[in-house]
Amino acid sequence: MSAFASTVRPLLVRAVAQALRAIFVENRHADRVIEYTLRHHPKAGSRDRAFIAETTYEIVRHYRLYSAILGEAPTEEKHFWQLVGIHLILQTGKEEPDALAEWRSLHPQTIRRRARQLCALRPYRESIPDWLDNIGQEQLGERWDETLAWLNQPAEVVLRTNRLKATRDALRQRLALEGIATRPHGAADALVLLRRQNVFQTKAFREGLFEVQDYSSQQVAPLLDAQPGMRVVDACAGGGGKTLHLATLMQGKGQILALDTLAWKLDELRKRARRAGAHNIETRIIENSKTIKRLYESADRLLLDVPCSGLGVWRRNPDGKWKLSPEMLENLQTTQQRILQQYCRIVKPGGLMVYATCSLLPSENQQQIRTFLDSPTGHSFELEYERTIWPQEEGFDGFYLARLRRRSS
Repeated sequence: MSAFASTVRPLLVRAVAQALRAIFVENRHADRVIEYTLRHHPKAGSRDRAFIAETTYEIVRHYRLYSAILGEAPTEEKHFWQLVGIHLILQTGKEEPDALAEWRSLHPQTIRRRARQLCALRPYRESIPDWLDNIGQEQLGERWDETLAWLNQPAEVVLRTNRLKATRDALRQRLALEGIATRPHGAADALVLLRRQNVFQTKAFREGLFEVQDYSSQQVAPLLDAQPGMRVVDACAGGGGKTLHLATLMQGKGQILALDTLAWKLDELRKRARRAGAHNIETRIIENSKTIKRLYESADRLLLDVPCSGLGVWRRNPDGKWKLSPEMLENLQTTQQRILQQYCRIVKPGGLMVYATCSLLPSENQQQIRTFLDSPTGHSFELEYERTIWPQEEGFDGFYLARLRRRSS
């Protein structure tokens, strides 16, 4: 057996291949598939677990390139075994492990030559559907090349200190005692892991001392300038990462109303809020338009973290680019404008509204704000601030933020 083969056990390759089949054939979300896979390999050590998770994500990230090298669209488990082999050949530079029957047809020299040829073309080099590459080029122009390359790099793990229970320095010391090394980033609550580890098994996490939240995402809640005692509505709360951040900024005082159309997301938010000790959060499912109308002019602050393409978070959710379609993107943009038009009236006159996406496309960001401000409804708002967070400039996820104030009269 070659040195290459001796480093990879068939059991681990099978786990990755089955995970990839679930993602691409069964159309399941990568993060949930990997969570399921690791849960069903409880005896796997930290290195094996890392191999499963990181190899799966890297193949998802480079799926188009690897599939083109394979020469056919993967549909069966054996095809995904071969994608794992292609990935390892390209990443390690070693010979293929001929002890595994599924890899005997793989020829390293042919694979590397084919990879060099394909990588001359951006859609293959960055593994992206043609239609998405065209949209990125059209909307971002000369920024697109560098942005896309950065979106294909693995993301660092960032923690947000829960200041309801700890300071950043105290959290850092607690994590160090549990073998988790971090570095502070920025002037606020962020800690970046020095190496990827499972922080969810730590005592500090169980005690609610932190949440996992990218640094760019941590920029959203402070933009609302929510003060203790205010009434704040997070109208697209989802799992509640930004809701929980708002609770800490408000020092647990006042009221935060978290809304979403999906009950299971609000269930998760309630669990997280209990762990964090955030007792000023109320959840409410959006059943219909009446749910929103009943809240008109009731909030000092309104957060609209709207559904989007997720283009800015491909570093941590690389399967997102394979789950999008032109029709889905068009529908998302329609939904974004509808939310702006209907939900904006929740904020009181004189109050602030923040519109945010984890996308970098102007059609989901600046253009949506311009369309809103040019509409009859938007005439009662003024834009105070907007910002695009570029991964190549900040080193974290891509985001767009806009703060608008509702005029008093």
